[in-house]
Amino acid sequence: MKENFDQALKYLLIDEGGNDDDPLDHGGRTSRGITQREYNAWRVENHLPTRDVWTATDDEIRRIYHDEYWGDACDRLPNGVDYLYFDMAVNAGPRRATILLQRALGVNDDGRIGPITRAAITNADPAKLVDDYSEIKEKYYRSLHQPRFIKGWLNRVANVKRNALAMLTDKGAIV
Repeated sequence: MKENFDQALKYLLIDEGGNDDDPLDHGGRTSRGITQREYNAWRVENHLPTRDVWTATDDEIRRIYHDEYWGDACDRLPNGVDYLYFDMAVNAGPRRATILLQRALGVNDDGRIGPITRAAITNADPAKLVDDYSEIKEKYYRSLHQPRFIKGWLNRVANVKRNALAMLTDKGAIV
């Protein structure tokens, strides 16, 4: 839902943390989850000179997350499910987030949120969808066989699920 973006971003930024440059992380140099490569491309696209991602402003980070990861897809999703999808889009890309959402819904996982997927979303019990999507996300992370990162990923899945369920019931999330 459109009105959930600011809250979802707040929770996401807690999970993403600050600046990082772990040589074992395929993302490389990042700030608040945005990679140097993505930040450079975004700045070029906006006719700005490239610079170190660690100098990115909060507004730039917000705009990248909104335009590249939240977009129309999250605006169409129920409370809580929107945050769950957003988190996965950031962590593994929008296409992977869509495929995993479709698997949780039991529809063809073609990576496109078309009329069949939208109908399944409309007819889904949001709490069950949060549970099912979280389970699919966990299976996805386990399939990557990355022992260095798995504990953090699984903790993130649990944290996002808790917050998504709280958003769903309008009780406010527990960070």
